Amino acid sequence: MKRLFTGRWFCAAALLVWMGALQAAGIQVTDDRGVTVTLAQSPQRIVSLLPSLTETVCELGRCERLVGVDRYSNHPASVRGLPKTGGGIDPNIEAIVALKPDVVLMATSSRGVQRLESLGLKVLAMEPKSSADAQRVMGKLGQLLEVPDADRIWRAIDAGVVAAAQSLPPSARSLRVYFEVSTGGYAAGTQSFIGEMMARLGVQNIVTPDLGPFPRINPEYVVRANPDLIMIGSRNVQGMEQRPGWSRMRALREQRVCVFTEAESDVLVRPGPRMAEAARVMARCITEKGKQ
Repeated sequence: MKRLFTGRWFCAAALLVWMGALQAAGIQVTDDRGVTVTLAQSPQRIVSLLPSLTETVCELGRCERLVGVDRYSNHPASVRGLPKTGGGIDPNIEAIVALKPDVVLMATSSRGVQRLESLGLKVLAMEPKSSADAQRVMGKLGQLLEVPDADRIWRAIDAGVVAAAQSLPPSARSLRVYFEVSTGGYAAGTQSFIGEMMARLGVQNIVTPDLGPFPRINPEYVVRANPDLIMIGSRNVQGMEQRPGWSRMRALREQRVCVFTEAESDVLVRPGPRMAEAARVMARCITEKGKQ
């Protein structure tokens, strides 16, 4: 009996030690820099400096924990009234510190990471650039925010992309598409998350893989490729027909151009939880313009 009691006492003591070690370790998440960030508990006050990270926090059901966002975060509508703390290029360090966040979410390429850390703030730097990145980031934020079903949420998003692809006719696979991301002729290459989406929808990207994810394309390159369909945002479309040789291209002659609204462009250029919506926007464009 004494041995049995001693054994039970030892197991109980070991369990208490293990639980104490877990509590001491808190929550640990390794960001895209390879830096492990440790917090005593799940953060209650969050500043996000990247729209895709803001949207992911909200998709995980923790929108109420956001106390500040960058100037470009505008979805969902509830974040629009939050204090603005600059952008990735020019974060407002003073404004961020004043909000007393438990953690700051920002892109790895963002300025101010080291400055914020030197001031004692916890910084988690993550920058999704592909569908796999977006899935990984959702998993890490799910861990940080203690959301156990983050994987289920991602599977639902991915299923939406699959459904959008299945809605398109087989003839869509013959379409050659040019997707312009921003002013200055920056295009979506095959290695970008937009290029990945185009591939999943079954269309052909005229930008070759060797040019990288978001190359700056010479207007003559597009003329030579002569795409069947052009996708472009309303912010970039002004003066498109005046570009050298563009008026002769089939896409412009036959009005096979999808001009996305600013709201649609925001959806399309953010690798995050609205990727299924982005797939539906692109599929609608392909359906409406690709069969003319």
